[in-house]
Amino acid sequence: MSAKSEVAMYERRIRIPDGVDLHARPAGTLIRAAAQYQSSITLTAGAKTADAKSILQVLGLGATGGTEITISTAGADASDALDAIAELLERLA
Repeated sequence: MSAKSEVAMYERRIRIPDGVDLHARPAGTLIRAAAQYQSSITLTAGAKTADAKSILQVLGLGATGGTEITISTAGADASDALDAIAELLERLA
């Protein structure tokens, strides 16, 4: 009998607030927040996907105000990670 562990996976779509770009400062805040979680966290904007723990990948998304981003998380603390990253992105100023 083999034991198969199930990995919790979550996904949510949010919109970057108008007038805010995901440039160096907010991207740095995002990756520091993402680093606090064990789960994998990916961001997808259009056809581009980024590891939320990599500043170069996050900057490579080129997300600007009004961009819809899909946040995907998988792992032990995936639900908490999703809530935290979604809230952070929705409140960018």
